[in-house]
Amino acid sequence: MRKYWDDTAYYSQPDTAQLKRNSKASMKKAASSGKTLEPIIVQGRTIVKSWWGKAWCENLERYADYESRLDRGKRYVRTGSVIDLKIQKGKILARVQGTRKTPYKVEIRISPLSEEKCQKIIAQCGRKLENVEKLLNGDFPEEMKELFQSRDGLFPSPREISFSCSCPDWALMCKHVAAALYGVGVRFDENPLLFFELRGIDVGHFIDVTLANKVEAMLQNVDKKTDRMMDDERISQLFGVL
Repeated sequence: MRKYWDDTAYYSQPDTAQLKRNSKASMKKAASSGKTLEPIIVQGRTIVKSWWGKAWCENLERYADYESRLDRGKRYVRTGSVIDLKIQKGKILARVQGTRKTPYKVEIRISPLSEEKCQKIIAQCGRKLENVEKLLNGDFPEEMKELFQSRDGLFPSPREISFSCSCPDWALMCKHVAAALYGVGVRFDENPLLFFELRGIDVGHFIDVTLANKVEAMLQNVDKKTDRMMDDERISQLFGVL
């Protein structure tokens, strides 16, 4: 006799071959109906390779509340089960294949970036103009790591993340949500500027404000004399000009 609380049959883990078959079938069905999917493709065993992808995933793994589901999420993303993932301002929409033929719908929301944090990164970038160029090129300035990865940094904390999945799993974070979160790391490998899109930062405006603040700071000091400045008499002595 089956017991009421015996839910093993409902949550048995599919093997890798089954997940791949189901994913392939779902993608084929979507293509036949004219839907455009953006799957997460992991090359090799390493899910992420760049600083951006690694930092995003390491940030997730620091959250003890998520620990029990993250390993399953890694397995799912490696098998190609995240058949669609789109990053928007403050939101991640994904479809993750599971045991059932129909993929599960995942929605992850990231709280808007506070004005205080936004001004903090602008001030940090403004100290060295080359940082702005690096960010535009998708590179990460080494001296800015603390700004992103500190406890109050720009990567979201658990209280800034909320998520939902159409699967029947009762867990706070199911394996489908975990797979989608790792998929975000893969996306950041491909295009680091998507991080700013997710956090609601308009990169063009961000750059404009950073440069404007730098110019303003320079103009404020234009009339201040320092020991490095030479007066007219000293210039004349050195260069023989009037």
